[in-house]
Amino acid sequence: MAKEVERQEKVERKGCRLEKINLPVSGLHCVNCALKIEKTLKKTPGVEEASVNFASNIASVVFDRQQVSEAELVRIIDRLGYQAVREKVELPVKGMSCTSCVSRVEAALKGLKGVIEASANLALARVSVEFIPGETGLSEMKQAIKEAGYEVLTGIGPEPISRTERQAGEELSWLKQRLILGGVLVIPILLGSFRVLLPWLPPFFSNHYLLWFLATIVEFYSGWSFLRGAWLSFLHRTADMNTLVSIGTLSAYLYSAMATVWPGIFYRAGLEPDVYFDTSAVIIVLVLLGRYLEARARSRTFLSLRRLAGLQAQSARVIRDRKEMEIPAEEVVAGDLVVIRPGEKIPVDGQVVEGQSSVDESVISGESLPVFKQPGDEVIGATINRTGYFKFRATKVGKETVLAQIVKKVEEAQASKAPVQRLADKIASYFVPVVISIAILAFIIWFDFGPQPALTRAILSFVSVLIIACPCALGLATPTAVMVATGRSAEKGMLIKSGEALEKAAEVSLVFFDKTGTLTKGQPVVTDIMVSPGVTPDLLLELAAGAEKASEHPLGEAIVRRAGEAGLSIPEPEEFSTKEGQGIKAKVRGQKILLGNFRFLSSAGIKWNQAVNQEIEALENEGKTLVGVASLETGGLLGLLAASDELKEEASSIIKELKDMGLKTVMMTGDHKKTALAVGRQLGLDEVYAGLLPEEKLDIIREFQKSGQLVAMVGDGINDAPALIQADVGLALGSGTDIAMESADINLVSGSLNKVVTALKLSRQARRVIRQNLFWAFFYNLIGLPVAAGVLYPFFQISLNPMIASLAMAFSSVTVVYNSLRLYRIKV
Repeated sequence: MAKEVERQEKVERKGCRLEKINLPVSGLHCVNCALKIEKTLKKTPGVEEASVNFASNIASVVFDRQQVSEAELVRIIDRLGYQAVREKVELPVKGMSCTSCVSRVEAALKGLKGVIEASANLALARVSVEFIPGETGLSEMKQAIKEAGYEVLTGIGPEPISRTERQAGEELSWLKQRLILGGVLVIPILLGSFRVLLPWLPPFFSNHYLLWFLATIVEFYSGWSFLRGAWLSFLHRTADMNTLVSIGTLSAYLYSAMATVWPGIFYRAGLEPDVYFDTSAVIIVLVLLGRYLEARARSRTFLSLRRLAGLQAQSARVIRDRKEMEIPAEEVVAGDLVVIRPGEKIPVDGQVVEGQSSVDESVISGESLPVFKQPGDEVIGATINRTGYFKFRATKVGKETVLAQIVKKVEEAQASKAPVQRLADKIASYFVPVVISIAILAFIIWFDFGPQPALTRAILSFVSVLIIACPCALGLATPTAVMVATGRSAEKGMLIKSGEALEKAAEVSLVFFDKTGTLTKGQPVVTDIMVSPGVTPDLLLELAAGAEKASEHPLGEAIVRRAGEAGLSIPEPEEFSTKEGQGIKAKVRGQKILLGNFRFLSSAGIKWNQAVNQEIEALENEGKTLVGVASLETGGLLGLLAASDELKEEASSIIKELKDMGLKTVMMTGDHKKTALAVGRQLGLDEVYAGLLPEEKLDIIREFQKSGQLVAMVGDGINDAPALIQADVGLALGSGTDIAMESADINLVSGSLNKVVTALKLSRQARRVIRQNLFWAFFYNLIGLPVAAGVLYPFFQISLNPMIASLAMAFSSVTVVYNSLRLYRIKV
């Protein structure tokens, strides 16, 4: 207690820059764990005091935010091998219209105590917030967003797709109402403004007061969102697209209003009291039209998510209390016995307990061939039963199903930012102030040096510069392409976890492959058994199978399977330990044995004669994988098992296709060199590295990365996880382990290698579209701003009418979005 009072006094004494935060920590096993974290935190610059309570699993930290942030404190704890507990929430935000809005929302949330990261997505109109529970909550986040001038929509729950679509629908409806009214009113405004060209019109059409009345409705009703956005930006001392549109249209509107009410002022200055109500009204209508078309196009980027969500079955037939009944699919609970008839959609994930059938899993895996199912096999919700009748036990329901996880991962990927987007965001943050400066400079130059009527030309040039500028195109260039690409990849059975992974995959120059289970089928068959004198094949097989009984390695499973087929009794291991990537140490039937590759056996002091070496060489030349079995008690070799693993049918064609794409292909394996080289020759690989431990695979990847190459790693096993993480892009086959899937940047839902090529091709197409979008956004502004300022007038007497400028601006962002939507049509 005294220590806590002392710490509080220290915080108050040091000043308001110091803050105290309580970080929940998981993974603490003893007091030393707590002391380790505490000691490391205290050494961190900016940390004044740190105390970790082992009993409560709470790390209390007093820190200076100007030197260290919550995010850095969290990373420090994570790097030590523990986990700072945090939560993540997605908030739908109404009112974001450009990248400046995105920056403002992010800044407001990052200013909250306990917020680790905030990432707003303009295309999705949502913000993702990672925070420390207990330090901040939804109410504080909503308030921060509200104070920034935006609104968090209600209904934050488990249905982000429908919520986002509902939000998009409301926005479209709102824009449509104002667009229609503005479009109707702008017609008489234009007719009255150009009555000199239409002498048959009644004179009252050109009455300035009538035009002023109509333009006022357009300016303050149809254009209200621009004015409100500009005011909120002013209150927060920032500027965005709303600022540009509002200043531009109000300049023309107020100038025209003055000319209508006080025309004498203009006459005394030798000027004609011309009005430009048509300019302000047409600009607002055209910009609204652009926003409406952009919103419609953006709603199509949800198409993939909508399709995925629509795959879910609506009803299920379950057996409860010995009665078969039909219930809504969402009411199925884990443990329910579900009945599936031919042609029906499987409602949730589960395990077959009775019957057999062929199931179409193409909606999940992208593979067209049906998969045979029998008792013990897993079935996935949203897949379709083809021919047979079966029952299965529900194991995963609701958010836990494979389909729900796919939808979640796609949403997370769509909400993420690619590295190139951060550059665009940074440029956009300076964009509006620069545009306003150019507009003011253009006004001064036209007013001081331009031809008569100088004031009119200066105002029109000022308005044109403000209106033609379009930061929205910059803000939408990357996220819309990422949304479409990640959504389409999910439809094809590939889960790209982030925009960064998508961008890096397009830059890959070299692809590493694991062998077993990746290039091969991962179902090796024991083909040869060789024993030492005094050992029978059955005894060797029993000892090896007992040691491998708990193993998940394909070779271990092959040994156990062979023993079972031989009708042998497989003993339980009395002791068991593994050395990752090398072998097993076990005690089976009272005998201590080693089982693994011959490098592992040699390092343990096991000896064998030259005749065994000749047998090893002969089998390895046939491309077979060898497993030695040795006795720790005698130090001698008991025998060896040889296994052969067939290559996947598509492996050879995939390697050729990758080479045609200009990529180098390399295989890394723990197998013996001769076995690996045999596979390498068969597939036509560029390089083969054999006899590797998991850490040696990492060293090879690092060496290639140091030479400047961006590398991808394709794998499926637990021992591949470190390499998948180290590689710039990790691709895990869906037939692999959960650890491999979690470690990878791209999950290929099926075990097919074809998806590797598809993923890399799609990422290249997405990169091309992103580059096109960014080029257009930069090129448009680079050319449009000088033209609007009047640089062509001295040479060609060409100046840009503000109405034309607004038309160009309206369609610039629409062009970017529609270009991104092309990814739906591009073949990969």
